[in-house]
Amino acid sequence: MENKLLNEQVLDQVRDVFAELKQPVQVLFFGSSKTACDYCEDTLQLLKEVTALSDKLGLSEYDLDVDTELAKQYRVDKAPGFVLAGKDGEQLIDYGVLYSGIPAGHEFGSLIHDLVMVSGRDSGLDQKTRAYLAGLDKPVHLQVFVTPT
Repeated sequence: MENKLLNEQVLDQVRDVFAELKQPVQVLFFGSSKTACDYCEDTLQLLKEVTALSDKLGLSEYDLDVDTELAKQYRVDKAPGFVLAGKDGEQLIDYGVLYSGIPAGHEFGSLIHDLVMVSGRDSGLDQKTRAYLAGLDKPVHLQVFVTPT
């Protein structure tokens, strides 16, 4: 049996937050069989523990080096990497929520929040911000980098 990364207290807190889940979310995990991947196993274990907490969450496992077209479709270019996609029947809806690396520390809270947000199918942005974004005429590539230091 694999060692649990999350203790029961954390699992109970996450279960409480997941009461807010509305629509299904599929997590697409990409590891690597060819490249050294220091955190692939831990990231996959963490995602297994989190997605097991609700029947509205699913997890698919892929290999960045084998499933290259799917990785390219979701813009995954690092392992570990994973995508949070809305699920409507068998169709996946890409909202552009992509993680590279393990969501440890404060990023764990972001992961839980993002799962709830994707499940709600709403960004939570106010109308003024939505109107501004709707007026953009060029693609915007936004990345947020977090380091443990």
